[in-house]
Amino acid sequence: MKILLIYPNCLEARIHAEDAGVVPIGLYAIAAVLLQKGYDVEVLNWHDINRFPGKVQEILGEKQPDIIGLSIFNANRWGGIDIARIARQIVPAVKIVFGGIGATTLWRHFLAHFPEIDYIVAGEGEDTFLELVRCIESGEGETAGRLPGIASRKNGKPVKNRNRALIRNLDDLPDPSIHFTYRHLALTRGCPSRCTFCGSPEFWQGKVRFHSAAYFVDQMERLHRKGISFFYISDDTFTLNKKRVIEICRMIVDRRLFVTWAAISRVDAVDEEVLLWMRRAGCTQISYGVESGSEKNRRLLNKQITTDQIETAFALTIAHGIMARAYFIYGCPGETGDTIRETMDLMDRIKPLGAIFYILDLFPGTKLYEDYKNRSSATDDIWLRRIEDIMYFEIDPGLSRDRVLAFGEKLRTHFYRNLPRYIEDITLSDCKTLYPNHADFCSRLAMTLDQGEYARVDAICDKQQTAENLYRRALTYHPDARAFLGLGIIAQKQGDYDGSVRVLSEGISNFPEDEGLNICIAVSHMNLGRFRKALSHLLKFRGAENAQPLIHQCNSALKK
Repeated sequence: MKILLIYPNCLEARIHAEDAGVVPIGLYAIAAVLLQKGYDVEVLNWHDINRFPGKVQEILGEKQPDIIGLSIFNANRWGGIDIARIARQIVPAVKIVFGGIGATTLWRHFLAHFPEIDYIVAGEGEDTFLELVRCIESGEGETAGRLPGIASRKNGKPVKNRNRALIRNLDDLPDPSIHFTYRHLALTRGCPSRCTFCGSPEFWQGKVRFHSAAYFVDQMERLHRKGISFFYISDDTFTLNKKRVIEICRMIVDRRLFVTWAAISRVDAVDEEVLLWMRRAGCTQISYGVESGSEKNRRLLNKQITTDQIETAFALTIAHGIMARAYFIYGCPGETGDTIRETMDLMDRIKPLGAIFYILDLFPGTKLYEDYKNRSSATDDIWLRRIEDIMYFEIDPGLSRDRVLAFGEKLRTHFYRNLPRYIEDITLSDCKTLYPNHADFCSRLAMTLDQGEYARVDAICDKQQTAENLYRRALTYHPDARAFLGLGIIAQKQGDYDGSVRVLSEGISNFPEDEGLNICIAVSHMNLGRFRKALSHLLKFRGAENAQPLIHQCNSALKK
């Protein structure tokens, strides 16, 4: 049997690519189970397939799958439906299965309105999908409709069987990194919190299960051997089990895995000890759900964190040389200029080094959505509209679209205008063990201003000066190749090629084999007419893409 597991496209483009451009780890996990059992399975990342007209027809016609499984959350459900409709035309006998949080919460809706969908895998998918495949393979359609965790049709009506028991030991699952290459990892499944805007509690039944530290680090190490050096850890709260996180970090350090990674946590789930180990093990960023500076708004969202906890977590995280990023939600019930001001005031106290601002949305499977349906005449049929979501202000007469959008613009502008001050106020811990990490932290942050994400934001003032200050501060802690390179490039931009050569030479004395430093100093020597010196640096990296045209220029100049 030919099985395709597909991650469909969303309706709308994403500002942050990591929000929707990455295949969920659960899809790889299901694929690994099927591969272990000898099935022919492929995972297709079709998050942008809508940009290529005719591509779905072409690929499905070529592969002729027997079963298609589609990973659905609310924003990509129409992408999944569109693919299912095309698949039914191209391969009429194909069995089409929807799974994921979107399919689990809207199983009745999908089966009632979209005849292209044959089955829904509700909840955790590995065991359920495997059993479903076996039933389809053996032609036992009626048996498939009775499997735990499956929703299907009986006499034309949507029906759902009993829930399947959660997998007790996550380490029993085969490691997807044996078969696939990816950079998103997960230590846990589930979240104990009950935030009203989040579907995780409903999907995971309010329970949390953990992989062992060895399973997690083995997976990371295998992926690292495949060339992955940066990882996103996508747990809802990575640091729930402090002891296990420290064990993971010790293993990363002991195995000398030179990796960097970003994680998500809660402000009430970190302390100095765990942050120290996370930084030593390569953590460069932690994102926290702050949501609002208004305690009233946080209560409405059932966030259950205090302002003191928020301030402490951000101060400790930054002190350990980890970028603290804040998630904010605006457009909450009763949102006013005063509550927005409270959020900006909190921002000024915690001084986040990254911030993402979301308008409050209603999604199936969340308490906010159920409350909305209970107090209105709305049903799940609202999702027959070709939309990704319902913004809260659309159902609240006390809020308007223009007002909420203005709130968002005010928050973003405040963050960007004050970011240089937040950076200037950074206080790093005086822990000598972390000095090399502090140098890395400062130069990494400088690079975002100089050449990265923040370099493109006009609202941030004095970017180059702030970056230069950070590069210089990095070198007060420890020699750092990125800091030397950044200062050398800044000097080049200012036309100070002698100054560039001086700082880059110091960098090369510490990092003689660094490609960036050698190529950059070659450029400065070339601008000073020192072609032989430039060539001596470039020839170390004869095969490097950036070096080849410069070598040609040097050779041409020397021949003249």
